[in-house]
Amino acid sequence: MKKLTRLVLGAGVAAGLAAAASLPATAADFSGKTIEWTIPFSETGGSAKWANFFAPLISEHMDGNPTVVVKFMPGAGSTKGANWFQGQSHTDGLTMFGSSGSTQFPYLLGDPRVRYEYKDWIPVMASGTGGVAYLNAEDGKLFDGTANNLKGKTFIYGNQGATRLDLIPALAWKMLGMKVEHVMGIKGRGDGRKMFESGEATIDYQTSSSFLKSVTPLVEEGKAVPMMTWGALASNGDIVRDPTFPEIPTFKEVCDATDGCETSGPAWDAWKAFFIAGFPSQKIAFLPAGTPQDVVDAYVKAFNAIAARPDFAEISAKRLGKYPMYVGDDAQAALGGAITVSDSAKTYVTDWLQADFGVSLN
Repeated sequence: MKKLTRLVLGAGVAAGLAAAASLPATAADFSGKTIEWTIPFSETGGSAKWANFFAPLISEHMDGNPTVVVKFMPGAGSTKGANWFQGQSHTDGLTMFGSSGSTQFPYLLGDPRVRYEYKDWIPVMASGTGGVAYLNAEDGKLFDGTANNLKGKTFIYGNQGATRLDLIPALAWKMLGMKVEHVMGIKGRGDGRKMFESGEATIDYQTSSSFLKSVTPLVEEGKAVPMMTWGALASNGDIVRDPTFPEIPTFKEVCDATDGCETSGPAWDAWKAFFIAGFPSQKIAFLPAGTPQDVVDAYVKAFNAIAARPDFAEISAKRLGKYPMYVGDDAQAALGGAITVSDSAKTYVTDWLQADFGVSLN
């Protein structure tokens, strides 16, 4: 009987442990709390639209339904906000940060203003995105799928910074043989779009979410003409058409069709390497160093619940575009791809930045 009792008790304990193991790992509760999500750009760009899209969904799916407030800390092409976040440590699970390619590129290039270390941060969600370059109505009439008719023009572009994500369009236009004058130091791509709308700039690019919301109306009014997307990365490593804008040619297609532009060799290899670092995993949500596992689990649980919504694919496609979302361990893997670029690509880009922008990173 004693043996039987021990067996029954043992079975009961095992069943209890199994049941506990099947419960959600998180014990964190955010009832009545406010999460502050800092975005290191102005409130007019793609990162703002990304965070504002996810903020109410986080509130809805996080245990305790906390309020999620998006705060903006623009400056130095996002370096100001990233340096600030590096100094944050976990206190209550209420601090989150959103980085973008313009935060990743200075880190990759060894920009001396960088005081942050991605490896210290805890990624909980990552999103891919795309980008679209476009012309004003006058110059758009010259665009025929190549840049050949654009080479005699001088374009004006609002640039966040030479080492920021704007190096993708800047290098692309350089490879196409276009003459583009860069007005440096704008606080976000939304500010570049405002320059375009006012006529101060004649060429611009926006990430997909901003293009969908703010530039599509300009296209419909005949005030802007899409030129090319940066494309999307296929599973075999090829650049293919962006699924959000399948009707717009990629930079690769325009380059192939333009005299003197090549989609092989050092320039192309460098452009593609930084495109991969900057777009397939461009926007990443982080918690600060030292955040306890139960808090991390609460965020991961919430983002997984968002991704599992039956309407998520539809609503995210309309607001952000048709791109993948990575959560938890997958977000960590996505971060690895976003902060890894070959030495040869870095060398090419740093030499080009020195020659064209006078930026010394050596």
